[in-house]
Amino acid sequence: MDIQTNWLEIKTLFKCSFKSSFHYAIASVSEDGNPHITPIGSLILTEPGKGYYFEKFTTNLPKSAKDQGRVCILAVNGSIWYWLRSLLKGEFVSRPAVRLYGTLGVLREASESEKAKFQKRVGKTRFTRGYKLLWKNMSKVREIEFDKVEQVKIGSMTKRFV
Repeated sequence: MDIQTNWLEIKTLFKCSFKSSFHYAIASVSEDGNPHITPIGSLILTEPGKGYYFEKFTTNLPKSAKDQGRVCILAVNGSIWYWLRSLLKGEFVSRPAVRLYGTLGVLREASESEKAKFQKRVGKTRFTRGYKLLWKNMSKVREIEFDKVEQVKIGSMTKRFV
């Protein structure tokens, strides 16, 4: 896969992933060299090879950004209907998962348009207590520049995408 050529497909898969799980898995390397995975629900992909996420609750990602800044983000379409349809057919109708590799940028204040885009994504949950605790006051973003995308291969069910 190519980031530039397949960006719309990548963004579509990330949207499906968020709808089915409300987060992505972001892997980094901790200060002591150990792998660390963080769930992030605020990642937004923008133009090809670029994105940002709201940094509010993470503790290891900011440290990783200082040390080396490399991350890998896994997005999986976890929709039960998608999986049942694919299992019945014997192949996935679209890519089930991808990994994006990139480098973390600096932490900065979010623009009003970035805040609005995120609030549009989570707006349907505004009536919940959890929304107020987690997503109401997001203000800082960290940009990510992606340089590699990798399809997750799941045996012969993904052979048409190789």
